[in-house]
Amino acid sequence: MKPFVSFAHWKQDLPASVVVFLVAMPLCLGIALASGAPLISGLIAGAVGGIIVGVISGSGLGVSGPAAGLVAIVLTAIADLGGYESFLLAVVLAGVLQLVFGAMRAGIIAYYFPNAVIKGMLAGIGITIVLKQIPHAVGYDADYMGDMTFEQPDHHTTWSELFYMMDAINFGAIMITLACLGVMLLWERPWVKSNTILKLIPGPLLAVLLGALLAKVFSTIPSLAIGPDHFVAIPEINGMDDLHLPDFGGILSWKIWKVAFTIAVVASIETLLCVEATDKLDPYNRTTPANRELVAQGAGNIVSGLLGGLPVTQVIVRSSANIQAGGRTSLSAIAHGILIVLSTLLLPDLLRSIPYACLAAVLLLVGYKLVKPAQFRSMWNSGIMQFIPFVVTVVCVYAIDLLWGVGLGLCVSIMYILWKNYRVPYHFEQNKHRPGLPIHIQLSEDVTFLNKAGIKRTLLELPQGCQVVLDASRTIDLDPDVREIIDDFLDSAPDRGIEVELVGYDDPQAKPLSVDALAGLVRKLAADTDGLKTRTRTQ
Repeated sequence: MKPFVSFAHWKQDLPASVVVFLVAMPLCLGIALASGAPLISGLIAGAVGGIIVGVISGSGLGVSGPAAGLVAIVLTAIADLGGYESFLLAVVLAGVLQLVFGAMRAGIIAYYFPNAVIKGMLAGIGITIVLKQIPHAVGYDADYMGDMTFEQPDHHTTWSELFYMMDAINFGAIMITLACLGVMLLWERPWVKSNTILKLIPGPLLAVLLGALLAKVFSTIPSLAIGPDHFVAIPEINGMDDLHLPDFGGILSWKIWKVAFTIAVVASIETLLCVEATDKLDPYNRTTPANRELVAQGAGNIVSGLLGGLPVTQVIVRSSANIQAGGRTSLSAIAHGILIVLSTLLLPDLLRSIPYACLAAVLLLVGYKLVKPAQFRSMWNSGIMQFIPFVVTVVCVYAIDLLWGVGLGLCVSIMYILWKNYRVPYHFEQNKHRPGLPIHIQLSEDVTFLNKAGIKRTLLELPQGCQVVLDASRTIDLDPDVREIIDDFLDSAPDRGIEVELVGYDDPQAKPLSVDALAGLVRKLAADTDGLKTRTRTQ
Protein backbone atom coordinates (compact mmCIF):
# COMPACT_ATOMS: atom_id res chain seq x y z
CA MET A 1 0.00 0.00 0.00
CA LYS A 2 1.35 3.40 -0.95
CA PRO A 3 1.96 6.09 1.71
CA PHE A 4 -0.95 8.44 2.36
CA VAL A 5 0.78 11.43 0.74
CA SER A 6 3.96 11.47 -1.33
CA PHE A 7 5.93 14.69 -1.78
CA ALA A 8 8.48 13.11 -4.11
CA HIS A 9 7.07 14.92 -7.16
CA TRP A 10 5.76 18.11 -5.58
CA LYS A 11 7.30 20.23 -8.36
CA GLN A 12 4.91 18.57 -10.83
CA ASP A 13 1.96 17.98 -8.49
CA LEU A 14 1.51 21.48 -7.08
CA PRO A 15 1.33 23.26 -10.47
CA ALA A 16 -1.04 20.52 -11.68
CA SER A 17 -3.23 21.04 -8.62
CA VAL A 18 -3.72 24.69 -9.61
CA VAL A 19 -4.98 23.61 -13.04
CA VAL A 20 -7.33 21.03 -11.53
CA PHE A 21 -8.57 23.64 -9.05
CA LEU A 22 -9.37 26.10 -11.87
CA VAL A 23 -11.28 23.39 -13.75
CA ALA A 24 -13.04 22.06 -10.65
CA MET A 25 -14.33 25.30 -9.11
CA PRO A 26 -16.91 26.22 -11.79
CA LEU A 27 -17.87 22.55 -12.23
CA CYS A 28 -18.59 22.18 -8.51
CA LEU A 29 -20.74 25.31 -8.52
CA GLY A 30 -22.53 24.41 -11.74
CA ILE A 31 -23.39 20.90 -10.60
CA ALA A 32 -24.72 22.19 -7.27
CA LEU A 33 -26.88 24.73 -9.12
CA ALA A 34 -28.28 22.11 -11.49
CA SER A 35 -28.92 19.70 -8.59
CA GLY A 36 -31.14 22.19 -6.78
CA ALA A 37 -28.71 22.18 -3.84
CA PRO A 38 -27.01 25.10 -2.06
CA LEU A 39 -24.00 26.33 -4.06
CA ILE A 40 -21.69 25.77 -1.12
CA SER A 41 -22.57 22.04 -1.21
CA GLY A 42 -20.70 21.69 -4.49
CA LEU A 43 -17.59 23.34 -3.03
CA ILE A 44 -17.75 21.10 0.06
CA ALA A 45 -17.96 18.01 -2.17
CA GLY A 46 -15.06 19.25 -4.28
CA ALA A 47 -12.89 19.85 -1.23
CA VAL A 48 -13.79 16.49 0.34
CA GLY A 49 -13.23 14.68 -2.95
CA GLY A 50 -9.78 16.18 -3.14
CA ILE A 51 -8.62 15.90 0.45
CA ILE A 52 -10.39 12.91 2.01
CA VAL A 53 -10.64 10.70 -1.07
CA GLY A 54 -7.20 11.80 -2.26
CA VAL A 55 -5.57 10.72 1.00
CA ILE A 56 -7.25 7.29 1.15
CA SER A 57 -7.37 6.42 -2.56
CA GLY A 58 -4.70 4.33 -4.23
CA SER A 59 -5.04 6.29 -7.47
CA GLY A 60 -2.08 8.44 -8.40
CA LEU A 61 -3.95 10.70 -10.82
CA GLY A 62 -7.68 10.30 -10.15
CA VAL A 63 -9.54 13.37 -8.88
CA SER A 64 -12.92 13.12 -7.15
CA GLY A 65 -15.74 15.58 -6.61
CA PRO A 66 -19.41 16.15 -7.43
CA ALA A 67 -20.34 14.49 -10.73
CA ALA A 68 -22.71 15.65 -13.45
CA GLY A 69 -23.91 12.06 -13.81
CA LEU A 70 -25.64 12.27 -10.41
CA VAL A 71 -27.46 15.56 -11.04
CA ALA A 72 -30.79 13.97 -12.02
CA ILE A 73 -30.68 11.59 -9.04
CA VAL A 74 -29.88 14.39 -6.59
CA LEU A 75 -32.51 16.76 -8.00
CA THR A 76 -35.24 14.11 -7.79
CA ALA A 77 -34.14 12.81 -4.39
CA ILE A 78 -34.19 16.23 -2.70
CA ALA A 79 -37.78 16.73 -3.86
CA ASP A 80 -38.91 13.18 -2.96
CA LEU A 81 -37.34 13.21 0.51
CA GLY A 82 -38.83 16.58 1.38
CA GLY A 83 -35.66 18.50 2.10
CA TYR A 84 -31.93 18.77 1.66
CA GLU A 85 -31.16 17.61 5.21
CA SER A 86 -32.89 14.27 4.60
CA PHE A 87 -30.99 13.92 1.35
CA LEU A 88 -27.70 14.45 3.21
CA LEU A 89 -28.52 11.45 5.40
CA ALA A 90 -28.90 9.39 2.20
CA VAL A 91 -25.43 10.58 1.10
CA VAL A 92 -23.92 9.44 4.42
CA LEU A 93 -25.64 6.04 4.17
CA ALA A 94 -24.49 5.72 0.55
CA GLY A 95 -20.94 6.15 1.80
CA VAL A 96 -21.47 3.37 4.35
CA LEU A 97 -22.76 1.08 1.57
CA GLN A 98 -19.69 1.86 -0.52
CA LEU A 99 -17.49 0.81 2.38
CA VAL A 100 -19.39 -2.49 2.35
CA PHE A 101 -18.89 -2.79 -1.44
CA GLY A 102 -15.17 -2.31 -0.95
CA ALA A 103 -15.02 -4.89 1.84
CA MET A 104 -16.90 -7.34 -0.41
CA ARG A 105 -14.29 -6.70 -3.14
CA ALA A 106 -16.93 -5.51 -5.59
CA GLY A 107 -14.29 -3.41 -7.34
CA ILE A 108 -13.35 -6.45 -9.41
CA ILE A 109 -16.06 -5.52 -11.92
CA ALA A 110 -13.79 -2.67 -13.08
CA TYR A 111 -11.55 -5.24 -14.76
CA TYR A 112 -14.36 -6.53 -16.98
CA PHE A 113 -14.87 -3.34 -18.99
CA PRO A 114 -13.43 -3.87 -22.52
CA ASN A 115 -10.71 -1.49 -23.69
CA ALA A 116 -12.77 -0.47 -26.72
CA VAL A 117 -15.60 0.66 -24.43
CA ILE A 118 -13.29 2.58 -22.09
CA LYS A 119 -11.63 4.34 -25.02
CA GLY A 120 -15.04 5.07 -26.48
CA MET A 121 -16.14 6.55 -23.17
CA LEU A 122 -13.13 8.88 -23.15
CA ALA A 123 -13.72 9.98 -26.74
CA GLY A 124 -17.44 10.50 -26.08
CA ILE A 125 -16.67 12.63 -23.04
CA GLY A 126 -14.14 14.58 -25.09
CA ILE A 127 -16.73 15.36 -27.77
CA THR A 128 -19.24 16.36 -25.10
CA ILE A 129 -16.76 18.69 -23.39
CA VAL A 130 -15.85 20.42 -26.65
CA LEU A 131 -19.45 20.94 -27.79
CA LYS A 132 -20.59 22.03 -24.32
CA GLN A 133 -17.81 24.60 -23.98
CA ILE A 134 -18.28 26.27 -27.37
CA PRO A 135 -21.27 28.37 -26.14
CA HIS A 136 -19.30 29.48 -23.06
CA ALA A 137 -16.36 30.31 -25.31
CA VAL A 138 -18.46 32.81 -27.28
CA GLY A 139 -20.16 34.34 -24.23
CA TYR A 140 -23.43 32.35 -24.12
CA ASP A 141 -23.72 30.96 -20.58
CA ALA A 142 -27.38 29.92 -20.39
CA ASP A 143 -26.45 26.35 -19.46
CA TYR A 144 -24.43 25.76 -16.30
CA MET A 145 -20.70 25.12 -16.50
CA GLY A 146 -20.12 21.39 -16.08
CA ASP A 147 -23.31 20.10 -17.71
CA MET A 148 -22.51 16.87 -19.56
CA THR A 149 -26.00 15.81 -20.66
CA PHE A 150 -27.39 15.99 -24.17
CA GLU A 151 -30.89 16.79 -22.85
CA GLN A 152 -30.22 19.85 -20.69
CA PRO A 153 -32.13 20.84 -17.54
CA ASP A 154 -33.51 23.88 -19.42
CA HIS A 155 -35.11 21.46 -21.96
CA HIS A 156 -32.66 22.44 -24.68
CA THR A 157 -30.07 20.09 -26.14
CA THR A 158 -26.38 20.34 -26.89
CA TRP A 159 -27.18 20.99 -30.56
CA SER A 160 -29.91 23.57 -29.93
CA GLU A 161 -27.54 25.39 -27.57
CA LEU A 162 -25.13 25.81 -30.48
CA PHE A 163 -27.97 27.33 -32.49
CA TYR A 164 -29.16 29.73 -29.78
CA MET A 165 -25.65 30.97 -29.04
CA MET A 166 -25.52 32.56 -32.50
CA ASP A 167 -27.87 35.29 -31.24
CA ALA A 168 -25.79 36.00 -28.14
CA ILE A 169 -22.19 36.12 -29.34
CA ASN A 170 -19.95 38.39 -27.31
CA PHE A 171 -16.79 39.40 -29.14
CA GLY A 172 -15.01 40.15 -25.88
CA ALA A 173 -15.58 36.55 -24.76
CA ILE A 174 -14.34 35.23 -28.11
CA MET A 175 -11.15 37.29 -27.86
CA ILE A 176 -10.55 36.03 -24.30
CA THR A 177 -11.07 32.42 -25.41
CA LEU A 178 -8.67 32.75 -28.34
CA ALA A 179 -6.04 34.53 -26.25
CA CYS A 180 -6.22 31.84 -23.55
CA LEU A 181 -6.00 29.03 -26.11
CA GLY A 182 -3.00 30.78 -27.68
CA VAL A 183 -1.18 30.97 -24.33
CA MET A 184 -1.83 27.31 -23.50
CA LEU A 185 -0.73 26.10 -26.94
CA LEU A 186 2.37 28.29 -26.70
CA TRP A 187 3.14 26.79 -23.28
CA GLU A 188 3.19 23.31 -24.83
CA ARG A 189 6.05 24.19 -27.16
CA PRO A 190 9.34 22.34 -26.53
CA TRP A 191 11.29 25.50 -25.73
CA VAL A 192 8.90 26.29 -22.87
CA LYS A 193 8.91 22.74 -21.51
CA SER A 194 12.69 22.67 -21.52
CA ASN A 195 13.04 26.00 -19.68
CA THR A 196 13.86 25.50 -16.00
CA ILE A 197 11.60 28.34 -14.79
CA LEU A 198 8.81 28.50 -17.38
CA LYS A 199 7.96 24.79 -17.14
CA LEU A 200 7.05 25.27 -13.47
CA ILE A 201 4.30 27.77 -14.39
CA PRO A 202 1.07 26.02 -15.54
CA GLY A 203 -0.11 27.25 -18.90
CA PRO A 204 -3.80 27.12 -17.86
CA LEU A 205 -3.02 29.32 -14.84
CA LEU A 206 -1.46 31.95 -17.09
CA ALA A 207 -4.45 31.66 -19.41
CA VAL A 208 -6.91 32.26 -16.57
CA LEU A 209 -4.94 35.24 -15.27
CA LEU A 210 -4.79 36.66 -18.79
CA GLY A 211 -8.54 36.10 -19.19
CA ALA A 212 -9.31 37.93 -15.96
CA LEU A 213 -7.04 40.83 -17.00
CA LEU A 214 -8.63 41.09 -20.46
CA ALA A 215 -12.12 41.01 -18.95
CA LYS A 216 -11.13 43.92 -16.70
CA VAL A 217 -9.77 45.88 -19.69
CA PHE A 218 -12.81 45.07 -21.84
CA SER A 219 -15.16 46.37 -19.14
CA THR A 220 -14.23 49.89 -20.29
CA ILE A 221 -14.99 49.09 -23.95
CA PRO A 222 -18.77 48.79 -24.52
CA SER A 223 -18.46 46.60 -27.64
CA LEU A 224 -16.25 44.08 -25.79
CA ALA A 225 -17.62 44.29 -22.25
CA ILE A 226 -18.69 41.02 -20.59
CA GLY A 227 -21.76 41.13 -18.35
CA PRO A 228 -21.74 40.11 -14.68
CA ASP A 229 -23.56 36.82 -15.45
CA HIS A 230 -20.53 35.57 -17.38
CA PHE A 231 -18.16 35.32 -14.41
CA VAL A 232 -17.63 32.57 -11.83
CA ALA A 233 -20.30 32.98 -9.15
CA ILE A 234 -18.78 32.23 -5.72
CA PRO A 235 -21.45 32.28 -2.97
CA GLU A 236 -21.08 34.46 0.10
CA ILE A 237 -20.02 32.46 3.17
CA ASN A 238 -21.52 33.64 6.47
CA GLY A 239 -20.02 31.11 8.82
CA MET A 240 -21.49 27.85 10.12
CA ASP A 241 -25.03 29.10 9.54
CA ASP A 242 -24.57 28.41 5.82
CA LEU A 243 -23.82 24.73 6.43
CA HIS A 244 -26.58 22.12 6.28
CA LEU A 245 -26.37 19.02 8.44
CA PRO A 246 -28.01 15.63 7.84
CA ASP A 247 -31.27 14.81 9.61
CA PHE A 248 -30.67 11.46 11.31
CA GLY A 249 -34.30 11.24 12.37
CA GLY A 250 -35.16 9.46 9.13
CA ILE A 251 -32.48 6.78 9.37
CA LEU A 252 -35.13 4.02 9.39
CA SER A 253 -37.00 5.44 6.41
CA TRP A 254 -37.17 3.05 3.44
CA LYS A 255 -37.25 6.01 1.02
CA ILE A 256 -33.95 7.33 2.36
CA TRP A 257 -32.30 3.89 2.15
CA LYS A 258 -33.58 3.50 -1.41
CA VAL A 259 -31.97 6.79 -2.42
CA ALA A 260 -28.78 5.83 -0.56
CA PHE A 261 -28.56 2.51 -2.40
CA THR A 262 -29.15 4.24 -5.75
CA ILE A 263 -26.43 6.80 -5.08
CA ALA A 264 -24.02 4.11 -3.84
CA VAL A 265 -24.48 1.91 -6.92
CA VAL A 266 -24.39 4.69 -9.53
CA ALA A 267 -21.49 6.52 -7.86
CA SER A 268 -19.53 3.26 -7.55
CA ILE A 269 -20.05 2.33 -11.19
CA GLU A 270 -19.09 5.81 -12.39
CA THR A 271 -16.02 5.71 -10.15
CA LEU A 272 -14.88 2.31 -11.43
CA LEU A 273 -15.36 3.44 -15.03
CA CYS A 274 -13.31 6.56 -14.37
CA VAL A 275 -10.66 4.49 -12.58
CA GLU A 276 -10.24 2.33 -15.68
CA ALA A 277 -10.22 5.38 -17.97
CA THR A 278 -7.70 7.24 -15.81
CA ASP A 279 -5.42 4.21 -15.70
CA LYS A 280 -5.57 4.08 -19.51
CA LEU A 281 -4.45 7.72 -19.66
CA ASP A 282 -1.77 7.34 -16.99
CA PRO A 283 1.59 7.84 -18.74
CA TYR A 284 3.24 5.69 -16.03
CA ASN A 285 0.90 2.70 -16.59
CA ARG A 286 -0.09 2.36 -12.95
CA THR A 287 -3.09 0.29 -11.85
CA THR A 288 -5.48 1.68 -9.26
CA PRO A 289 -6.66 -0.81 -6.59
CA ALA A 290 -10.39 -0.78 -7.32
CA ASN A 291 -11.58 -2.06 -3.93
CA ARG A 292 -9.51 0.55 -2.11
CA GLU A 293 -11.03 3.19 -4.37
CA LEU A 294 -14.54 2.14 -3.33
CA VAL A 295 -13.52 2.46 0.32
CA ALA A 296 -12.05 5.92 -0.38
CA GLN A 297 -15.23 7.03 -2.14
CA GLY A 298 -17.33 5.67 0.72
CA ALA A 299 -15.30 7.63 3.26
CA GLY A 300 -15.59 10.72 1.06
CA ASN A 301 -19.37 10.45 0.83
CA ILE A 302 -19.72 9.97 4.58
CA VAL A 303 -17.68 13.11 5.28
CA SER A 304 -19.32 15.10 2.48
CA GLY A 305 -22.81 14.21 3.70
CA LEU A 306 -21.93 15.07 7.30
CA LEU A 307 -20.64 18.51 6.23
CA GLY A 308 -23.55 19.28 3.92
CA GLY A 309 -21.93 18.40 0.58
CA LEU A 310 -23.10 16.60 -2.54
CA PRO A 311 -22.16 12.96 -3.23
CA VAL A 312 -18.74 12.46 -4.80
CA THR A 313 -17.31 10.14 -7.41
CA GLN A 314 -14.05 10.01 -9.31
CA VAL A 315 -14.50 12.35 -12.28
CA ILE A 316 -12.80 11.90 -15.63
CA VAL A 317 -12.81 15.60 -16.61
CA ARG A 318 -10.79 16.63 -13.57
CA SER A 319 -8.65 13.50 -13.72
CA SER A 320 -7.73 14.05 -17.36
CA ALA A 321 -6.98 17.73 -16.63
CA ASN A 322 -4.66 16.53 -13.87
CA ILE A 323 -2.87 14.17 -16.25
CA GLN A 324 -2.52 16.78 -18.98
CA ALA A 325 -1.17 19.29 -16.45
CA GLY A 326 1.63 16.89 -15.53
CA GLY A 327 0.38 15.57 -12.19
CA ARG A 328 2.32 12.60 -10.85
CA THR A 329 0.82 11.56 -7.49
CA SER A 330 -2.28 12.02 -5.34
CA LEU A 331 -0.71 15.17 -3.88
CA SER A 332 -2.16 17.12 -6.81
CA ALA A 333 -5.70 15.96 -5.97
CA ILE A 334 -5.24 16.70 -2.27
CA ALA A 335 -3.74 20.14 -2.94
CA HIS A 336 -6.59 21.05 -5.31
CA GLY A 337 -9.05 20.30 -2.48
CA ILE A 338 -7.10 22.53 -0.12
CA LEU A 339 -7.10 25.30 -2.74
CA ILE A 340 -10.89 25.06 -3.00
CA VAL A 341 -11.20 25.63 0.76
CA LEU A 342 -8.67 28.47 0.95
CA SER A 343 -9.90 30.32 -2.13
CA THR A 344 -13.54 30.09 -1.05
CA LEU A 345 -12.74 31.48 2.39
CA LEU A 346 -9.99 33.97 1.55
CA LEU A 347 -10.16 34.91 -2.16
CA PRO A 348 -13.83 34.88 -3.27
CA ASP A 349 -13.59 38.29 -4.97
CA LEU A 350 -10.58 37.19 -7.01
CA LEU A 351 -12.45 34.11 -8.20
CA ARG A 352 -15.45 36.22 -9.15
CA SER A 353 -13.23 38.12 -11.60
CA ILE A 354 -12.64 34.99 -13.71
CA PRO A 355 -14.82 34.88 -16.86
CA TYR A 356 -16.31 31.58 -17.98
CA ALA A 357 -14.75 32.14 -21.41
CA CYS A 358 -11.19 31.51 -20.19
CA LEU A 359 -12.29 28.39 -18.27
CA ALA A 360 -14.02 27.22 -21.43
CA ALA A 361 -10.69 27.55 -23.24
CA VAL A 362 -9.03 25.31 -20.64
CA LEU A 363 -11.76 22.68 -21.01
CA LEU A 364 -11.73 22.89 -24.81
CA LEU A 365 -8.10 21.81 -24.77
CA VAL A 366 -8.86 19.03 -22.26
CA GLY A 367 -11.71 17.77 -24.43
CA TYR A 368 -9.70 17.87 -27.65
CA LYS A 369 -6.94 15.76 -26.14
CA LEU A 370 -9.51 13.12 -25.19
CA VAL A 371 -10.94 12.87 -28.70
CA LYS A 372 -7.98 13.21 -31.04
CA PRO A 373 -8.71 11.93 -34.59
CA ALA A 374 -5.74 9.57 -34.23
CA GLN A 375 -7.78 7.64 -31.65
CA PHE A 376 -10.42 6.80 -34.27
CA ARG A 377 -7.77 5.70 -36.77
CA SER A 378 -6.13 3.52 -34.15
CA MET A 379 -9.41 1.80 -33.26
CA TRP A 380 -10.23 1.26 -36.95
CA ASN A 381 -6.85 -0.37 -37.47
CA SER A 382 -7.54 -2.66 -34.50
CA GLY A 383 -10.35 -4.35 -36.42
CA ILE A 384 -14.05 -3.92 -37.00
CA MET A 385 -14.96 -5.80 -33.83
CA GLN A 386 -13.01 -3.27 -31.77
CA PHE A 387 -14.20 -0.31 -33.80
CA ILE A 388 -17.95 -1.00 -33.58
CA PRO A 389 -18.20 -1.09 -29.73
CA PHE A 390 -15.92 1.94 -29.65
CA VAL A 391 -18.16 3.98 -31.97
CA VAL A 392 -21.38 2.84 -30.26
CA THR A 393 -19.95 3.95 -26.91
CA VAL A 394 -18.78 7.30 -28.31
CA VAL A 395 -22.16 8.11 -29.85
CA CYS A 396 -24.22 6.98 -26.85
CA VAL A 397 -22.03 8.70 -24.24
CA TYR A 398 -22.48 11.92 -26.20
CA ALA A 399 -26.16 11.51 -27.13
CA ILE A 400 -27.46 9.97 -23.88
CA ASP A 401 -25.07 9.87 -20.93
CA LEU A 402 -21.99 8.09 -19.60
CA LEU A 403 -23.67 5.07 -17.98
CA TRP A 404 -26.02 4.40 -20.90
CA GLY A 405 -23.19 4.82 -23.37
CA VAL A 406 -20.92 2.39 -21.55
CA GLY A 407 -23.81 -0.04 -21.03
CA LEU A 408 -24.74 -0.11 -24.71
CA GLY A 409 -21.10 -0.37 -25.75
CA LEU A 410 -20.74 -3.29 -23.34
CA CYS A 411 -23.83 -4.96 -24.86
CA VAL A 412 -22.29 -4.71 -28.34
CA SER A 413 -19.06 -6.24 -27.02
CA ILE A 414 -21.00 -9.10 -25.41
CA MET A 415 -22.88 -9.71 -28.68
CA TYR A 416 -19.51 -10.01 -30.40
CA ILE A 417 -18.37 -12.53 -27.77
CA LEU A 418 -21.53 -14.58 -28.33
CA TRP A 419 -21.03 -14.47 -32.10
CA LYS A 420 -17.38 -15.43 -31.73
CA ASN A 421 -18.28 -18.34 -29.46
CA TYR A 422 -20.90 -19.39 -31.99
CA ARG A 423 -18.17 -19.65 -34.60
CA VAL A 424 -15.09 -20.92 -32.80
CA PRO A 425 -15.78 -23.33 -29.94
CA TYR A 426 -13.99 -25.96 -32.09
CA HIS A 427 -11.61 -26.11 -35.04
CA PHE A 428 -13.04 -27.45 -38.31
CA GLU A 429 -12.46 -25.73 -41.65
CA GLN A 430 -15.04 -27.25 -44.00
CA ASN A 431 -13.57 -25.62 -47.11
CA LYS A 432 -10.24 -27.38 -46.50
CA HIS A 433 -11.74 -30.83 -45.93
CA ARG A 434 -10.95 -33.45 -48.57
CA PRO A 435 -13.62 -36.05 -49.46
CA GLY A 436 -12.83 -39.55 -48.25
CA LEU A 437 -10.80 -38.41 -45.28
CA PRO A 438 -12.20 -38.27 -41.71
CA ILE A 439 -13.55 -34.91 -40.56
CA HIS A 440 -11.54 -33.90 -37.50
CA ILE A 441 -13.36 -31.59 -35.05
CA GLN A 442 -11.11 -30.31 -32.26
CA LEU A 443 -12.97 -28.93 -29.24
CA SER A 444 -11.42 -26.01 -27.35
CA GLU A 445 -10.19 -26.10 -23.75
CA ASP A 446 -13.36 -24.51 -22.36
CA VAL A 447 -16.64 -25.32 -24.07
CA THR A 448 -19.59 -23.54 -22.42
CA PHE A 449 -23.30 -23.23 -23.05
CA LEU A 450 -22.45 -20.21 -25.20
CA ASN A 451 -21.01 -22.68 -27.72
CA LYS A 452 -24.18 -24.76 -28.01
CA ALA A 453 -25.52 -23.12 -31.15
CA GLY A 454 -22.26 -23.31 -33.09
CA ILE A 455 -21.56 -26.95 -32.24
CA LYS A 456 -25.13 -28.03 -32.95
CA ARG A 457 -25.09 -26.26 -36.32
CA THR A 458 -21.82 -27.96 -37.33
CA LEU A 459 -22.99 -31.43 -36.31
CA LEU A 460 -26.27 -31.00 -38.18
CA GLU A 461 -24.47 -29.90 -41.36
CA LEU A 462 -22.10 -32.90 -41.49
CA PRO A 463 -22.57 -34.80 -44.78
CA GLN A 464 -24.27 -38.22 -44.91
CA GLY A 465 -21.98 -41.23 -44.66
CA CYS A 466 -18.89 -39.36 -43.50
CA GLN A 467 -16.33 -40.30 -40.88
CA VAL A 468 -15.97 -37.94 -37.92
CA VAL A 469 -13.35 -37.64 -35.21
CA LEU A 470 -14.61 -35.69 -32.18
CA ASP A 471 -11.43 -34.71 -30.37
CA ALA A 472 -11.86 -33.52 -26.76
CA SER A 473 -8.28 -34.32 -25.74
CA ARG A 474 -7.54 -30.63 -25.08
CA THR A 475 -10.86 -29.96 -23.36
CA ILE A 476 -10.68 -29.15 -19.65
CA ASP A 477 -14.29 -28.07 -19.07
CA LEU A 478 -17.15 -29.44 -21.17
CA ASP A 479 -20.54 -27.95 -20.34
CA PRO A 480 -23.33 -30.52 -19.66
CA ASP A 481 -25.54 -28.79 -22.25
CA VAL A 482 -22.88 -29.32 -24.91
CA ARG A 483 -22.38 -32.90 -23.71
CA GLU A 484 -26.08 -33.52 -24.26
CA ILE A 485 -25.87 -32.17 -27.83
CA ILE A 486 -22.95 -34.49 -28.58
CA ASP A 487 -24.76 -37.47 -27.04
CA ASP A 488 -27.83 -36.75 -29.17
CA PHE A 489 -25.57 -36.62 -32.22
CA LEU A 490 -24.05 -40.00 -31.28
CA ASP A 491 -27.56 -41.48 -31.08
CA SER A 492 -28.57 -40.13 -34.50
CA ALA A 493 -25.24 -40.72 -36.31
CA PRO A 494 -25.97 -44.37 -37.33
CA ASP A 495 -29.21 -43.30 -39.03
CA ARG A 496 -27.19 -40.82 -41.12
CA GLY A 497 -24.49 -43.38 -41.94
CA ILE A 498 -21.92 -41.37 -39.97
CA GLU A 499 -19.06 -43.19 -38.26
CA VAL A 500 -17.89 -41.41 -35.12
CA GLU A 501 -14.60 -41.79 -33.30
CA LEU A 502 -14.31 -40.17 -29.86
CA VAL A 503 -10.96 -38.95 -28.55
CA GLY A 504 -10.57 -37.73 -24.97
CA TYR A 505 -14.30 -38.13 -24.37
CA ASP A 506 -13.87 -40.13 -21.14
CA ASP A 507 -15.84 -41.41 -18.18
CA PRO A 508 -15.75 -38.37 -15.85
CA GLN A 509 -18.04 -36.57 -18.26
CA ALA A 510 -19.99 -39.64 -19.34
CA LYS A 511 -23.66 -39.40 -20.16
CA PRO A 512 -25.86 -40.19 -17.14
CA LEU A 513 -27.86 -43.42 -17.40
CA SER A 514 -31.58 -43.16 -18.00
CA VAL A 515 -34.04 -44.90 -15.63
CA ASP A 516 -34.76 -47.63 -18.21
CA ALA A 517 -31.07 -48.19 -18.88
CA LEU A 518 -30.34 -48.35 -15.18
CA ALA A 519 -33.17 -50.88 -14.64
CA GLY A 520 -31.82 -53.01 -17.50
CA LEU A 521 -28.33 -52.89 -16.01
CA VAL A 522 -29.70 -54.04 -12.63
CA ARG A 523 -31.56 -56.94 -14.29
CA LYS A 524 -28.41 -57.94 -16.17
CA LEU A 525 -26.34 -57.87 -13.00
CA ALA A 526 -28.99 -59.95 -11.20
CA ALA A 527 -29.03 -62.49 -14.01
CA ASP A 528 -25.24 -62.67 -14.04
CA THR A 529 -25.24 -63.17 -10.27
CA ASP A 530 -27.85 -65.98 -10.50
CA GLY A 531 -25.82 -67.66 -13.24
CA LEU A 532 -22.67 -67.42 -11.16
CA LYS A 533 -24.46 -68.99 -8.17
CA THR A 534 -25.82 -71.86 -10.34
CA ARG A 535 -22.36 -72.63 -11.75
CA THR A 536 -20.91 -72.57 -8.26
CA ARG A 537 -23.48 -75.10 -6.94
CA THR A 538 -22.93 -77.35 -9.98
CA GLN A 539 -19.22 -77.37 -9.35
